Amino acid sequence: MRESDDMVAAHFRQSRMTLDRAADDKQLRAAIHAIADVITRAFRDGGKLLIAGNGGSAADAQHIAGEFLSRLHFDRHPLPAIALAGDVSVLTAIGNDYGFERVFERQLLGLGRAGDVFIAISTSGRSPNVLTALRTARRIGITTVGFSGSGQREMTTHCDHFLAAPAEQTALIQQIHMVAAHAICGLVERNLFDRDAVTTAR
Repeated sequence: MRESDDMVAAHFRQSRMTLDRAADDKQLRAAIHAIADVITRAFRDGGKLLIAGNGGSAADAQHIAGEFLSRLHFDRHPLPAIALAGDVSVLTAIGNDYGFERVFERQLLGLGRAGDVFIAISTSGRSPNVLTALRTARRIGITTVGFSGSGQREMTTHCDHFLAAPAEQTALIQQIHMVAAHAICGLVERNLFDRDAVTTAR
């Protein structure tokens, strides 16, 4: 077996072990249920979900928004979710005029309102633009949710709910974030829709 094959096999084994730890993590599972509940309440009350992150976490934010706006497990009405890292013109305009630390904050001020939910994704837990956005979200009455890794993270103090992936490596943290996000979306779908009624109505 080539050395590179050993590396690939090791990566999959490490990923599997991380997923197993997550499945057995009662605190993580409780966070998933709590986050699904606050998102469900926000949608029922006419609110929306706003999501932000940098780099791979920006891609994850877009992925999560897509699951809510389109569908996950079955056909149903779209749910209002916005990824704040998807519009290059907005990001570069705000970054140029106000600085990169405010690229998410400005969008929250313009798009968010009290009763909405903001998911802030940062594998390090200390991204300056994410922390700035979290502080602003709380100030204007938006429920704040943090996605990060294990251990002490600066962003926890700014979050109403916090999801800690049981990992330290960025790639493994991101894998758990997406598995958790799919679980959250699935719970919200179940909470809000009668699958049989929605499918029959099409």
